[in-house]
Amino acid sequence: MVEAPRLLDRIRMAVRTRHYSIRTEEAYVAWARRYILFHGKKHPSAMGAPEVNAFLTHLAVEKSVSASTQSQALSAILFLYEQVLQEDVGWIGDVVRSTRPKRLPVVFTRDEVIRVLGAMAGTERLVAELLYGTGLRVIEGMRLRVKDLDFARGEIMVRDGKGQKDRITMLPRSLAARLAEHLVRVREAHDRDLGAGMGEVYMPDALSRKYPGAVRSWSWQYAFPARRISVDPRGGAYRRHHLDERLVQRSFAAALRESGIGKAAGVHVLRHSFATHLLEDGYDIRTIQELLGHADVKTTMIYTHVLNRSGGRGVRSPLDAIPIPAAPARLTSVLESPPPAGAAAPEASATETDEPLGRYAPEG
Repeated sequence: MVEAPRLLDRIRMAVRTRHYSIRTEEAYVAWARRYILFHGKKHPSAMGAPEVNAFLTHLAVEKSVSASTQSQALSAILFLYEQVLQEDVGWIGDVVRSTRPKRLPVVFTRDEVIRVLGAMAGTERLVAELLYGTGLRVIEGMRLRVKDLDFARGEIMVRDGKGQKDRITMLPRSLAARLAEHLVRVREAHDRDLGAGMGEVYMPDALSRKYPGAVRSWSWQYAFPARRISVDPRGGAYRRHHLDERLVQRSFAAALRESGIGKAAGVHVLRHSFATHLLEDGYDIRTIQELLGHADVKTTMIYTHVLNRSGGRGVRSPLDAIPIPAAPARLTSVLESPPPAGAAAPEASATETDEPLGRYAPEG
């Protein structure tokens, strides 16, 4: 008698059937496991809206997760009920959904882009320059294949982007020569792998069975391959995967610290800066929408709110229109140095606190 697959294995099979990424698979399995363990290993079929709400509340209140993380957990749980257990989720209306705050993206000026990229080096810098020059997401840049770079037409084909959509963006002419030199070194490494009996690359959607020779072909290799061969977690084959995006993120973070730019930003800021700088140069919003791969132009419109128009929304502050005399030196605020090690810090006076001390002074 064939043993029925375990619930978590059924989730994996359902994810792979829909050709979702391995990151989605890992996330959905992890959230399903946490949901079940939170309710004492109770089977999901015996649970519903109250248990889902209790789990989401636990995440928000006790684990202090963000709204986006809470939404991801809910998506995983709904996938479990709808696609794996094939159950009706009519109770979904009773689930309290978190609202993600609407935040404006952090954007670098052109000078800040120069400073950060100038502090990077090696392949990570080449990737970062490509992200700023094309507007790619970091994972899209990592997944580029050699065949996706069209030097003759000056184009990059982005395959299977967010929402499993393809699109075309530009290949910056200023990067063409360095990208070509990079690919020469990648080709040499690939030839060495072939000589060692390796050289395979991951192929999507069972193309390895349809075109068995393509797994070792040059055109299908990653443009930014990993430095070492690893084991494919889904099939166990030894392959050279693409460069880990965390290496680019760490290099960018180190360059940001070195540049002294006082903005909290990750490597995704290069994509925000790409869109904003194109708007500043006068390109229309629809063209930028296509380059970014946004399904709705409303998503692209957010960059109109961070355009550099000499102030917020291009409005001149009234303070800039009146002459203000320089403050006397005796009124200039100066931050004091911290006390020496071991010395007691002075107590704050009533005038240095937000409220008079007497208002909240303890009785007696």
